[in-house]
Amino acid sequence: MSDGFVTERVDVGEVVVNVRHGGDGPPLLLLHGYPETHRMWDPVAGELAADFTVVTPDLRGYGDSSAPRTVADHTTYGKRAMGRDAVALMRHLGFDRFDVVGHDRGGRVSYRLALDHPDVVRRLSVLDIVPTAEVWARADARFALGYWHWPLLAQPEPIPETLIAADPDWFFFDAQFGGALRSFAAIDDYARHVRDPKVIHAVCEDYRAGATCDRAADEADRAAGRRIGCPVQVLWGSRGAVGAWYDPLAVWREWADDVTGEAIESGHFIPEENPSATLAALRRFHR
Repeated sequence: MSDGFVTERVDVGEVVVNVRHGGDGPPLLLLHGYPETHRMWDPVAGELAADFTVVTPDLRGYGDSSAPRTVADHTTYGKRAMGRDAVALMRHLGFDRFDVVGHDRGGRVSYRLALDHPDVVRRLSVLDIVPTAEVWARADARFALGYWHWPLLAQPEPIPETLIAADPDWFFFDAQFGGALRSFAAIDDYARHVRDPKVIHAVCEDYRAGATCDRAADEADRAAGRRIGCPVQVLWGSRGAVGAWYDPLAVWREWADDVTGEAIESGHFIPEENPSATLAALRRFHR
């Protein structure tokens, strides 16, 4: 990441968020995915900072952000709560309206943020996901075998926590995604965090929330006819599961009024696998 970025910890009310930000221009919030931290944006954040004020936080429970207490319905790790963190963080930095880019779990926070706070999100990019309710409703044998970590991590405590604790590096970096994360520059940062039992528990709670309160929030919005009103850019990896299992643009057009997008030559981890194409796509859309 380029010089001029500042790292700080911001109390957003429910948690303390670790965030790195810098640049000059309209605000652009970048939200990371599983099992990563804000460092996943390093390959593109410096370049984006030439055109935007770039804000890259760790989601609650991930990285160096604090972890909230666990509750029975998992809502303290739900995407609605993480969206509240984002709104409070951006207001702390002086921004009441901003663009959002979210990858993987961060993409789920991003579209929930756009649904819950339509006056806040100007433009939205979601990377390599379809909505959570769609994932569960369309789950089949391909999903069960390919994205087996979804139902595993959603199991009650302490089933996944105990299994992961035996060898977190192997679980997060070798058992999934073909070992792709080991080739990324930020792997040492990712490893430092996923070895922490508190982070392991937070990751599991994130997925438990996805299977329960997040899915319920999506289904409630669909039943009420609520849609994402801002322009939405959908990007997916040409070699990933999302493009193979779904028609991403068609799925997102059931949730939003203005949807465009394209496949990027990559696997799941688009910004780290193909930063140049990611930069080009984000600049075109968010300018």
